[in-house]
Amino acid sequence: MYTAPLLLSYGILSLAAAEPIPPQQQPKNEQAINLLRPRALPNSPSGNYAPAVVPCPATKPTIRSAAAGLSQAETDWLKLRRPATVEPMINLIKRAGISGFDAEAYLKVAAANNISALPNIAIAASGGGYRALMNGAGFVAAADSRTAGATGPGGIGGLLQASTYLAGLSGGGWMVGSIMVNNFSTVENLRDTTWQFSRSIFVGPKERGVSVLNTASYWGDIVGQVSDKRDAGFETSLTDLWGRALSYQLINTPDGGPSYTFSSIAETDDFRQGKTPFPILVADGRAPGTKIVSLNATVFEFNPFEMGSFDPTVYGFAPTKYLASNFSGGTIPPDGRCVQGLDSASFVMGTSSSLFNIFLLQNISAVDSIPGFVGDALVSLLTDISADDNDIAQYVPNPFLGWGNNRSSPIYSASELDLVDGGEDLQNIPLTPLIQPARAVDVIFAVDSSADTPQNWPNATAMRATYDRSLSKIANGTLFPPVPDANTFINLGLNQRPTFFGCDPANFSISDKKQTVPPLIVYIPNAPYTAFSNVSTFTPSYSDAQRNDIIRNGFDSATQGNGTLDDKWTVCVACAVLSRSLWRTGTPIPAPCAECFGRYCWNGTVDDVDRGPYLPTFKIGNGTTAANGAAGMVRSPGMGMVGVVGLVVLGLMFV
Repeated sequence: MYTAPLLLSYGILSLAAAEPIPPQQQPKNEQAINLLRPRALPNSPSGNYAPAVVPCPATKPTIRSAAAGLSQAETDWLKLRRPATVEPMINLIKRAGISGFDAEAYLKVAAANNISALPNIAIAASGGGYRALMNGAGFVAAADSRTAGATGPGGIGGLLQASTYLAGLSGGGWMVGSIMVNNFSTVENLRDTTWQFSRSIFVGPKERGVSVLNTASYWGDIVGQVSDKRDAGFETSLTDLWGRALSYQLINTPDGGPSYTFSSIAETDDFRQGKTPFPILVADGRAPGTKIVSLNATVFEFNPFEMGSFDPTVYGFAPTKYLASNFSGGTIPPDGRCVQGLDSASFVMGTSSSLFNIFLLQNISAVDSIPGFVGDALVSLLTDISADDNDIAQYVPNPFLGWGNNRSSPIYSASELDLVDGGEDLQNIPLTPLIQPARAVDVIFAVDSSADTPQNWPNATAMRATYDRSLSKIANGTLFPPVPDANTFINLGLNQRPTFFGCDPANFSISDKKQTVPPLIVYIPNAPYTAFSNVSTFTPSYSDAQRNDIIRNGFDSATQGNGTLDDKWTVCVACAVLSRSLWRTGTPIPAPCAECFGRYCWNGTVDDVDRGPYLPTFKIGNGTTAANGAAGMVRSPGMGMVGVVGLVVLGLMFV
């Protein structure tokens, strides 16, 4: 179905330097460091998956108004993180070599005089199941200076270390959550130790003994963990089961870390010292009694400190650590109790991807090795859940019950807060938290792994949705750059290469003192560089070779084949990082940056003619190797069949 020339001049050379050192070849002291590196904390007070009542602190937690901007905790953390991004940023931009521009002098002066003049970088990874996890991981690996070879010629290594925020949604949220819960681990390490996708979550991880017994034990443990939560008096849903099963592939513990919490990321040493980006996962609110999620849905974010929304329907935040406490009216009553542990890392990652609840329900009965007693237990857990609510995550009590001034919002009067997959409103890239004026982000690298076409490639539906939402009242004045229609996107090839949106700050009309010029968006679409990475959103398992191929393809997308497609790409990445900062400081745009913006910025051209199906060929070549074992950053055979599988999308084109 797909044909493409194999560019022998490319071969595997462009990633030869990027192959990681297998664990067995690492120095013994390095192996010991990796083994001893702590993860997020198993600090659920119950010692298991269930939340538990705890003594309230002397000053009880409350709901915080978004009118104050960022939380004090995030503000204090930024005072550590922003200076920590300076050296990685200097190294990245110096390596890019923008002729006629002294990056080191510019950034050091900015850091010394006014830290807000420094570029503020964010990375956003879209949803799309395992496809999104793997493609997004390829970008993050390329941006990570710890990846072997990422700082070599054509590399963008250090972009991750220079970034302030790292946001994910659904499958992209699995990638972000897995990296952060495993203490900011590298993609290479997670790929080789944790992301074992060859056995689907329906059968569980491989252990010694008879496979049927392993699967029964695995599901027995999951059902037991979720039952513990229900028996402790807390609501349970399919999201609990989905999140717990998923975590066996995302959290590097034998039991999938049932007691690990998302808020505990804030208590890890690297995060507390500002050495990692700030993770954000996104979900959508769904009003009680409704089934359709529209662009007017409330967009919620989860971060290590808070959960809430800048949208006017909520315009407030609850402390993540104390979710499930009774915050009626915004405060815990004098005789009220505090609760911790609802923010299980698996539950938060499951909430952001709750669309997969239905996938779980439909497929679990087809696994022969799941014994009858497990099925009976599942039925028991799901007795109170209607078919219309299969895709929700239940947060009870609603932390925003009776809080705020928007009494017309359905969230104000609902005893239960129902959250769904963050892509159900078509905003499949987690941009909303990053374009908030309070965060003052300058540039967002938006990695889009969406399945917008029948062949599972993106056409920027998610970007258009965020732009359309910016024109409505729920956006609360937040601006976003215009994005062309789907046909234009495909006809101009904007879905096959990076494209910049919002390049000229002068094009934005600021009509409200709360408004600010939005970030520059560097759009990175999933495209076939060295692999047909358009696998179905709902494919449940992948061989190691397929996994490595898709991660490798994402790496090539991020680096344009280590400069094979554009030897000035690293210059253009550096220019995108600097763009808003140069504008704020009144610094003339260097000539190489002007040339980059001329090539990569969308100039408003429209070509909306429908020219039929989009059936791409390889952009670089089907780089194959006989040695596709641990290295995994090199193309291996067999991807053509994955491309065929990728034609299946189950009618859900936006995830």
